[in-house]
Formats: sequence, structure tokens, C-alpha cells
Amino acid sequence: MSWFQLDPESIAARVRTSGQAARVPSLAASVGRGAFGFMLVSMAGFVPWAVFGRPLHRAIGELGMYLVCAVVFLGLSGPILHRLILGPNSLPRFAKLFTVAFTAYAIAWIVGWMALRGDAGSLAGLFAGTVLMGAILAHAFDARRAIPAVIAGLFVMNTAGYFIGGWCEGAIMGDRALTLFGLGRRGTVTFAMLLWGVCYGLGLGAGLGMAFHLCQAKARALLLRG
Repeated sequence: MSWFQLDPESIAARVRTSGQAARVPSLAASVGRGAFGFMLVSMAGFVPWAVFGRPLHRAIGELGMYLVCAVVFLGLSGPILHRLILGPNSLPRFAKLFTVAFTAYAIAWIVGWMALRGDAGSLAGLFAGTVLMGAILAHAFDARRAIPAVIAGLFVMNTAGYFIGGWCEGAIMGDRALTLFGLGRRGTVTFAMLLWGVCYGLGLGAGLGMAFHLCQAKARALLLRG
């Protein structure tokens, strides 16, 4: 059984009864929308950590700071990414589904990170988080056969974005050249942390675009069949 009426038959029926032409994006279009859309979301989601990290950490602790970041991700993802779901009325369905999937992902990542720390904690959290997210997305669309491919794509792209972003942050924070452009040391650190958010957003967003595309393969086939 699908969730939120996201099974292929329900999606195709909504498109047909809407009277609008079917919008069937390619894999490249879905990946691009996911990557650049979630990049914007991620930049905002990293602001509590990058800009307000110290006062937030003192006020509500490390866990509280990460939860604030997660709330920003959840609040902005729907308006920006809901068209990854085919058909009309995609915003409320995306908001419900992504809230479930990203909350599970965020909890798994936080647990993995806080338990192990370092690269091991990051990898453990990313793997556990993408397994949960991928399984939830596939079940929601009644696309269980796509679970291995969805999880693999999410994990590879998310991990690449996360660690490339971490490497960029470390490289910039170790190079004071950017202070020559008037950023100052604190500005350089903030810039480096937000750049991590850009890379992370591109990676996970590309994975999300691919995941939603794979999960809706049957719905696209129904729409193209007419």
C-alpha cells in the first residue's frame, strides 16, 4: 500500500482528471531540480550552525542546534522541491512524505555522529540515514523493487557531497588568503561552513532527484501510455 496516494495509479489519475498536460521530466531534469533546489535549502539549513553556532550551542546544546538546522531543512524543502512529485497537489504530499523521510534521516545521522564522531560517525550516520530515507520513499510510492537502487544512489551522492564539502571547508579554513578580500577571519570561517552546505545540498539533492525519479517509473509509464 502506498502512502499519501502516491502509488502509480493515483498519480496518473490525478494528472488525467486535472485536465492539464502530463509533465514527465527526464532523469536529468529531476536530478538537476533536486540538486540545485536542495542546494538552496541546504545553504539556509547550514546558517544556524555556520552563523549562529556558538550562541545556539551555549543556549540549547549541540543536539538542539542540529534540530534547529533540521527544522529549517523541513520548512524550505516543500516549497522548493515539491515538483519532484508528478501531478497536481504535489506540495502537501511532498511536505508530509519529506517530513517523515528527512526526520528519520536526520535522527539516524545525529545518532551516528554523536556516537562515533569523526569520519566514522559521519559515514555511519549517512549510511543509516540514507537507508531509512530510501526505504521510506520507495514504500511511499509503492516502488519496493527500486529500494536497492534508491538507497545506493542516495548514499553515494550524499556521501560525495558531504565529504567534498568537508574537504573544501577544511582547505579554506586552513588558508587565510580569503581574509585579503575583506572577509576577516570570522567571515572566512562562515564562508567555508556555508560552502560545505552548498556541496552537501548538491549531493543529497541530486540523490533526491534520482530517488523520486526512480520511485515514479511506473507512474511515468502510465502517463506516457495515455
